[in-house]
Amino acid sequence: MLVMWTAGLLPVAALGQSVAPAPPSNLTAVDHDWDDGTRIDLSWTLSPGDSSLQSYVIRKKAAEDATFTVVDTVPPGTNRYTVSDLIRNHPYLFQVMAISKDLAESSPASTSVPVAPTMQWFDGTRVWFLVILLVFCGSVMAFIELARRGVPLKVRRIAGLEAIDEAVGRATEMGRSCLFVPGIGDLNDMQTIAGMSILSRVAKTAAEYNAQIEVPTSHSLVMTAGQDAVQAAFLTAGRPDSYNSEKIYYVTDEQFAYVAHIQGYMTREKPAACFYMGSFFAESLILAEMGNAIGAIQIAGTGQPAQLPFFVAACDYTLIGEEFFAASAYLSGDPGQIGSLKGQDVGKLIVGGLVIAGVLAETMAVLTHSPAMQAFVDYLTRKILS
Repeated sequence: MLVMWTAGLLPVAALGQSVAPAPPSNLTAVDHDWDDGTRIDLSWTLSPGDSSLQSYVIRKKAAEDATFTVVDTVPPGTNRYTVSDLIRNHPYLFQVMAISKDLAESSPASTSVPVAPTMQWFDGTRVWFLVILLVFCGSVMAFIELARRGVPLKVRRIAGLEAIDEAVGRATEMGRSCLFVPGIGDLNDMQTIAGMSILSRVAKTAAEYNAQIEVPTSHSLVMTAGQDAVQAAFLTAGRPDSYNSEKIYYVTDEQFAYVAHIQGYMTREKPAACFYMGSFFAESLILAEMGNAIGAIQIAGTGQPAQLPFFVAACDYTLIGEEFFAASAYLSGDPGQIGSLKGQDVGKLIVGGLVIAGVLAETMAVLTHSPAMQAFVDYLTRKILS
């Protein structure tokens, strides 16, 4: 009985039970300035026992919700937080509770009036995007102006495009035709449009060398565009009489029926030079292997990453990704296109520099445990790259 009476006189903490910490107070919620209407800023007065806390828990509740849900936890000493990913013009209530080291929760500090986030005229979170966009666009315009003034702009050599003369010349010497396959994409595909630019160069070279060029297409619009490109190229080369519109023709929209026709042509005519420029899928390997089997010089280009390995393995030259899209600027020498190409390099330098800076900063933050370095990483990822 003495033991029981003594235990009854002990405080609750002495019996191993958790004591709720003192709660925070004066919780306020206001709409975040200069955002897209998805954020609300919270601020509160720290708990009197802040130094002995483990964290603060932030909760939210929409008007139609029955209970509060956890948004995030923040370390002791934090008295501000921005709640994001909210529904625009939707009212919310918020709570903040202190959590002791033994995980006891305080009573909540709550907002009494629902607050709804609203969209502002200017989204301040996109400032860095605006800065990068202005730098990028300014670089493009500056390089275009330099090109128009005759300032030489260096463009890296693209071996596949420089081999066009060799391939067409070989076809001329052997008395065989040149085969140009613009892929299976329609004219609304950027890869098909890029292929038309290269077709113009191939056709012009063929006209100068008096070589035949065959262009089977899988879409009627591509056929029409191809006829115009080849005719213009022959006219530019001073050989309009050598142009034959029947050599640029429509086959079928069916993928493998189209490929079967090209295979049959390659087997019968054995073209000395084969060009594959456009959008390709499973047929890329079939075409490249057939061209390799007949001993043709093959030059391919596509923006399809999955098909590039087949072209690289079976073709003599391959325009990989960006090289394919840069072909028009490379071949034409047009100041607008050359300037745009150089301006894009500035954008790549910006992106590459930010990636390298982020990797180095994150590595240093982990190795040194520096709060300043971690703050820089957070700013880089949440503000600049977000």
